[in-house]
Amino acid sequence: MRGGCPRQRTGGGATRGDADGLEPRKSKSAQHQRRKQCPRLRKSMMDAERRLWTALRKEMPETPGTHFRRQMAIGPYVVDFVCLRHRLIVEVDGKFHDVPDQRLRDAERDAYLRSENFRVLRFSNEKVMREMPSVLRNLAVALATPTPSPSPQEGGEL
Repeated sequence: MRGGCPRQRTGGGATRGDADGLEPRKSKSAQHQRRKQCPRLRKSMMDAERRLWTALRKEMPETPGTHFRRQMAIGPYVVDFVCLRHRLIVEVDGKFHDVPDQRLRDAERDAYLRSENFRVLRFSNEKVMREMPSVLRNLAVALATPTPSPSPQEGGEL
């Protein structure tokens, strides 16, 4: 999961430096910059992200109503994959996300995305690389589960 663009690679290519730890930016110009940099992120996906993207394109088209986008800006964040129709975000997390400070930032980010009526599924790089059938089953279950409507207090319908 990214705090936003740009993604920075370091030494081994498996970590993203400080990009995961960026605080959400509130200004419209910062959000615009993130959106502008998303095409570069699409071209520089990590191995696990690339593998999941390939599986989503090959496996999920069989599921009606699923269309995933990759590296899409949502508010102040850039998410790995999103199915807008089902309000489902899929994040592929490397070991960097095991760091306590990053867990806190991820929790804040997830709270923001949930407040926008998205569901967030997270999979480790390792799980994506070694257990793709399990990942795809989890996604299929999530896609079959209706997204809750906003509460009536916020103008949604039950």
